[in-house]
Amino acid sequence: MTITQLYYVLAVAEHQNFTKAAEKCFVTQPTLSMQIQKLEDELDVQIFDRSKKPIELTDVGRKIVTQAKNIVNESYRIQDIVDQQKGFIGGEFKIGIIPTVMPTLLPMFLKSFIKKYPKIKLKIEELTTEEIISRINDGHLDAAIVSTPLGNDNIKERVLYYEPFVGYIPNHHRLHQSGKIQISDLEIDDMLLLEDGHCFRDGVINLCKAFKDHTDDPFQLESGSIETLIKLSDEGLGMTLLPYLHTLNLNDKEKQNLHYFVEPAPAREVSIIYHKSELKMQIIEALQSVISGIIRGAIAFENVQIISPLPK
Repeated sequence: MTITQLYYVLAVAEHQNFTKAAEKCFVTQPTLSMQIQKLEDELDVQIFDRSKKPIELTDVGRKIVTQAKNIVNESYRIQDIVDQQKGFIGGEFKIGIIPTVMPTLLPMFLKSFIKKYPKIKLKIEELTTEEIISRINDGHLDAAIVSTPLGNDNIKERVLYYEPFVGYIPNHHRLHQSGKIQISDLEIDDMLLLEDGHCFRDGVINLCKAFKDHTDDPFQLESGSIETLIKLSDEGLGMTLLPYLHTLNLNDKEKQNLHYFVEPAPAREVSIIYHKSELKMQIIEALQSVISGIIRGAIAFENVQIISPLPK
């Protein structure tokens, strides 16, 4: 049994096709098939049911794949040990970022990070929290930046910053003349929200439900982007809540519609997350250091109340 054979098994389990798996592994399809067949012969079991289209794992095959993931991850740790011993911080690093964090945080730290760590090749994807968790567990992401806590035993979290919620309330709204607003002022009925699947949406819903009992959520409108929510709000279709960093890029007219919460302000916790196997920790620590250093100058809020991103 070899690690290469296990790697091939994982590829076929993922793609459910020998040809696609071979392409991913940069080998010919006959080579990959032969190695998996050798492993099955050695173990005297059938890992894949080849009669099914697409190919499926057998019952024992599913158990083998679970263990194979652990073994392959642990083999990667050897290279980590060598890199750390040599003081090397580099190589490919795949990171996911949720849509409500990507447009504001990425421009703040990316240039500085690349300059400080030129040997790291970042591959960045904008993904939902659900997609991120799946890809981290499957080994397709090294880390991610999301709203936490997640309460997932397979994933570790390191807090980067706390980002307050800010009300965006246009002049036609009942709360526009208010100074600072309170959570109890919010009405879910006139709140513009992001589409389902965004953890910031779930945070807003949790915030409103903390003070009011809603059996129904009669949302008027939902959108895929915060920028669209702002435009809809300006058109008189309701108010919305923004993450604090999004308010920094508003124009002067839009900033007149911002209303801050009385302290402790509701806020989201933004963290860098990674698999409990703790691979590529030197790069994760480098990211945490750079982002935390930059964000300190942008967010000075300390007295905050963390709102869960998990749907209730």
